[in-house]
This record gives sequence, C-alpha cells and structure tokens, in this order.
Amino acid sequence: MSRVWSAQKKHSTWRRLWVALAETEQELGLEIDQAQIDEMRGAVDDIDFQKAAEYERDLRHDVMAHVHTFGDRCPAARKIIHLGATSCFVTDNTELIQLRESLQLTRGQLVAVIDRLGTFAERHRDLPCLGFTHLQSAQPTTVGKRATLWCHDLVLDLEEIEHRLQTLKFRGAKGTTGTQASFLQLFDGDHDKVESLDRRIAEKMEFGETYPVTGQTYSRKIDAQILQTLSGIAQSAHKMASDWRILAHRRELEEPFETKQIGSSAMAYKRNPMRSERICALARFAMSLTANAEQTMAVQWMERTLDDSANRRLSLPQSFLAIDAVLTLCRNVAEGFVVYPQVIGRHLQDELPFMATEEILMAGVRAGGDRQELHERIRVHSQEAARQIKEQGRSNDLIERLQSDAAFANVDLTSTLDAKRYIGRAPQQVDHFIGKVIEPIRQRYAEEIAGEGEDVRV
Repeated sequence: MSRVWSAQKKHSTWRRLWVALAETEQELGLEIDQAQIDEMRGAVDDIDFQKAAEYERDLRHDVMAHVHTFGDRCPAARKIIHLGATSCFVTDNTELIQLRESLQLTRGQLVAVIDRLGTFAERHRDLPCLGFTHLQSAQPTTVGKRATLWCHDLVLDLEEIEHRLQTLKFRGAKGTTGTQASFLQLFDGDHDKVESLDRRIAEKMEFGETYPVTGQTYSRKIDAQILQTLSGIAQSAHKMASDWRILAHRRELEEPFETKQIGSSAMAYKRNPMRSERICALARFAMSLTANAEQTMAVQWMERTLDDSANRRLSLPQSFLAIDAVLTLCRNVAEGFVVYPQVIGRHLQDELPFMATEEILMAGVRAGGDRQELHERIRVHSQEAARQIKEQGRSNDLIERLQSDAAFANVDLTSTLDAKRYIGRAPQQVDHFIGKVIEPIRQRYAEEIAGEGEDVRV
C-alpha cells in the first residue's frame, strides 16, 4: 500500500499517461515520431526528483515541474509532452489508478480476514458461551456463532469494495474544463477522433469506461464514496476489536501474546490486548477522514476549485494506509486467537440457572404443577439467589433452592444445566454461513487467501 501511494508510483504513472497520450495522438494522425514515444517510454521510471523539486521551487506548479524534468530526460520528445492536456489528465487519472490498486489490495486483505474468522467460527461452532445484550448476560450463543457476526459485517464491507471496483471508471482525456476543446482543436474539429482518444487512453490504462462527463476533475463524490466504504471496514473492525477487548477482560479470549512481550511497565502480570486497541485507534482515524472527502465534494465550485488538492493528498493515502494496517492486525489476531473454554464454561454456569428457569417452569407444569404457582416460586427463589450474589458475593444457588422446594420434586433440575440445550440453532447457523457465504468467497479469491500473513510488530 505504501508503494501504491509513493512518489515513484505517482510520477511514473504520470509519465505512463504522457506516453499513452502521445501514442494515441500519433495513432489518430498527429505528427508525433515513434522515436519520441520510444524515448519517453524508456524513461518512465527514471525520474530525477531533485531536479523536479528545483523546477517546482521556481514554477510553483508540480505538474509543469515534472513536464520540464521529463523533457530534460527526453529532449526529442520535449515539445509534444502533455500535448492538449491539462494537469488533471495526469493527476486525476493517476489517482484513479491508485484508488483501483488500493481497493484491490484492500479486498485481498479483507478476504483473508474473512477466511480466518470463518475457520475460527467453524472450529468453535458448538462451544456454548454467554450471550450479551445491552452488555448484560443474555441467552447463550456459541463462540463460533459470535465470530460469524464479526465476519458477516466484513462480508458486507467486501460487497461494497466489489461494487466500488466494478463501477470505478477513468477520467480520460477531457481537457481543461471537461469540454475537450483543446483536443477538438488538435484534431481539426473531428469529434470521432476526440472520442476515440478518450476511449483508447482508458483502454491502455486497463479501464473499460471513462466517466461520461467531468469538469476539470472527476467528481469528488467518487472519493467520498470510496472513503465511506473504507469507513465501513473501520466500523466493522472497531466493533469486532472492541468485542475482543471485552472478552479479554473476561479472560475468555485472548489475542496472540509474544513470549517476551510486556503488558505493562509497572504491572508485570498484565496481558493487554494491544493489537485490538491499535485496531480501534486506527479505525477511528480512518472513520474521521471520511468527513474530509464529504466536505471537499460539497465545496467543488463549478468545474473545480483547488482547495481539494492538499486535502486529498493526505486523506486518500492515509485512509487506505490506516485500513491496510487495521486489516493486517485483524488477520494476525484471527490467526492466533487463544480460547479458554473452562473460563467460558464457568461464566456460563454462573448465569445458566436463571436462563434455565423457563424450561424448569415448563417441566414443572408437565409434571403436574400449577403454572402460576410455579412461576411465583421461581420468581421468589431467583430474586433471593440474585440478592445473595450481588450483596454477599455468593455463588448462584438457585438450583439448590429449587431442589429443596417440594413443588419441583418431580423435575430433573440437573439436566436443565446442560448449556447446549439453550444455544438453539447456533451450530447449524455457523455451518450454513460457512457453506453459503464463506465458501463462495474462498473460491472466488483463492489466491489472496492463500498468501502468508505478515509478521506483525506492535
């Protein structure tokens, strides 16, 4: 990702675009020698950045600084470099290429995390755990089912990434205010040649279509839509990593922890969830950048204004770099989760007697009891057990209380504490999700998923 947004990548792409422009203008009949094109093509990556900086100090214009630098390197081609084009021919088209490559890299990272979470969900498909609503104890679920919730959010993000890639187009050769007037003049009023120029350059840069209309720039709404998509990934990752932090607090689940890793400079026993915390930190940063694109889009007066440029040079690469780091960390954690079933089981058993009361009530009725009387007895016993837990720190003794109550003498209370009786279809839902959602993604992106995870140093 750093390479995609590097100065070398950016300015080499400018030169590739200048080559494509000259080559296409030649194909359409302008007097450009093949030797000029060959000279330019041979110097695409040979950029004297120091010379470009010197030119920019004098000219105060980055594109013209690089036009002159390129011209110095290719003297035979100097007079035809940038012929008919405006600055946004190279800047905007390059950014669209960078956006496409960045979206592709993000897609690869995303599907790898989805795959790892799918494997984790499958492994723990039927491990019962306490569910939470309002962050309060609720009906049991399974560790695997909870992981599918994290994974499903990322699947929705993947769909957005795929949509953005499918609909991303090229600016093409549109001219100074988008009217293509300069190119129409070059081709002596031949509209077909101007349209062909636009189409052919896009094809050389591997884009199927150009945007049908532009001002000087492509619509900044494209940036806003893409950064909103990245924000979606950040939202999913933040929610997921927050859950991991809560589960680490409960000692039910831990992220990888190195042999010599130190959790705290003062508290030597600590195993802080630092990867998850970093995910949340970077995710919040990525979410905050969305506003830059939205506000920039809103203030693009008429055919364009330049107050977008400095902002986008920060917000576009930083958004992608932040999400790249977030997904690298997510993949690392998902590959190295440590699960503690005994702790999970103990927490569940502490709450299970309360959750079993509805089944106990039904069993009591089937054994001949009065539903309303049994309900009242359960209510009284439950509240007293809860009071002693909260006020005196005692263990949950609700089952013992009910066992000593003659009204429940004919009810097998012990069997009601089998946690798997309360997880519903959670294991089957995991199986369905893996088969119907994850497997098609794995097949579609087998290459990306097969890659090795990065050695994360945090």
